[in-house]
Amino acid sequence: MPKKILLFCDPGIDDSLAIMYALLDPGFELVGIVTSYGNVSKEQATANTAYLLQLAGKNDIPIIPGAAMPVQQDDLIYYPQIHGENGIGPIQPPRNLQYQIYPFDTIRIMIERYGNELIIVDTGRTTTLATAFILYHEQIKMVSAFYLMGGAFFVPGNITALAEANFFGDPTSTNFILKHAHNLTITPLNVTQHAIITPEMVNYLIQNAENPFSLLMKPIFEYYYAAYKGLVPGISGAPIHDLVTLMVVKNPTIVDYLHYTAKVIEDEGAKGMSYIDIRPTSQTGKTRIAIKLHYDAFIQEFFNIMC
Repeated sequence: MPKKILLFCDPGIDDSLAIMYALLDPGFELVGIVTSYGNVSKEQATANTAYLLQLAGKNDIPIIPGAAMPVQQDDLIYYPQIHGENGIGPIQPPRNLQYQIYPFDTIRIMIERYGNELIIVDTGRTTTLATAFILYHEQIKMVSAFYLMGGAFFVPGNITALAEANFFGDPTSTNFILKHAHNLTITPLNVTQHAIITPEMVNYLIQNAENPFSLLMKPIFEYYYAAYKGLVPGISGAPIHDLVTLMVVKNPTIVDYLHYTAKVIEDEGAKGMSYIDIRPTSQTGKTRIAIKLHYDAFIQEFFNIMC
């Protein structure tokens, strides 16, 4: 039985690749996509999602626009040097793209429809998911599990020296989810920064994969890889952060875990820094935090689905 996924995201190159993966994997039923600000604006994230769904012939999957800004408003900063002006590298979705969007209350309807069959995965800023928790406090208890891509535990951040981008983007909302979500799994930079796809792998995919996204793979990857070569000199490829988060829903053994209660610093000096209390006298928590990626298993799963 495919796992029913409601995906919160902000595509973004790695979010886009996660959407492609979810659409291609027969082990997933993507029941809806909730879009928000983050790597790009909410409006661009929504258009990018619609474009990918149309390429896949999946126009029946609801697109639900979410938050346009974080709870504590700062100047929104997007990252065209990493994701491109439109979020998917050099690819420009058609300007006359026609698509339907669904009201925010569709989230509640889906939770009530699928109940404990539903899994929520959030690979973007957490504002929209926190809003859903607040609005649908009783219904959200029905969801089977929650998965977040975010944080960096005792490793450097990717947006500041201390913080990962998703948790940095709205630490107040992230703390709210960390406090209230049940059956929560976090895939932080500890594992996602090692989920590297190389140019050789992409060339192999182009030659062997038959899927509606094949023509997008090379230009998107080359743009993303060029950005990462500037950020991490000597890197052999580009890390596809959000893909790991989806993979562990179906294949939890591709990573190793700690079980702790996680928190995020909201003060400006260390804004977005995620941490756990590992003192000998501290108590462990119920949140699963991925700390080590089994790279060979990750790559095998990647090729199994993308090819």
